[in-house]
Amino acid sequence: MNRILIDTNIYTHALKGSANVVSVLQSASEIGISVISLGELISGFKGGTKEKENREELASFLDSPRVRIYLTDETTAEFYGDILYKLRKAGAPIPTNDIWIGAAALQNGLKLFSKDQHFENIPGLLLVA
Repeated sequence: MNRILIDTNIYTHALKGSANVVSVLQSASEIGISVISLGELISGFKGGTKEKENREELASFLDSPRVRIYLTDETTAEFYGDILYKLRKAGAPIPTNDIWIGAAALQNGLKLFSKDQHFENIPGLLLVA
């Protein structure tokens, strides 16, 4: 079973038709997306000129039986706190939202698919190559 959690930038690359991204998504048995990524996408939609169309396209994506939204809870907060502590200790900070996304991946045993290399700084996080 190939279960992945996608970062916000992967959704964007998929819409642009990036062959590598589309290939990975097509081979995944489950495509997870964090509620944090959804917030980032919605924020971007609000700043653009096609909010309605973008929201409809996102709703269609989320309606796929292979797509699952991952929410944050107290357990996610524990993973977040651990990651943040370790990153601070190592002197390797990354954006706050990305710590939450990494925490969701770790909590749920998912590989993270992202174009951001700073996720490599999160101890124990498995990344899609």
